[in-house]
Amino acid sequence: MKQWHKHNDKFYIIHKKIPVSSFTHKDGKIELNLVKECMESLYKVDHVLRNETHFMFVETIEDTEIIEVDDREN
Repeated sequence: MKQWHKHNDKFYIIHKKIPVSSFTHKDGKIELNLVKECMESLYKVDHVLRNETHFMFVETIEDTEIIEVDDREN
């Protein structure tokens, strides 16, 4: 089952989590170009979120409209 995450009133499907340390040099600088390359290589991932420990490679869940369908026959 996929995990999801809510951020700023938007919902996202989490496809992959990678520790921030995987993209960090010894001097503490984060290689954002590597984060971007990783995002672009993952299917359906269109955004990256970050918490204290991980980058989350996510797919935005678009706003949906609920349409009521009446299956009763007349």
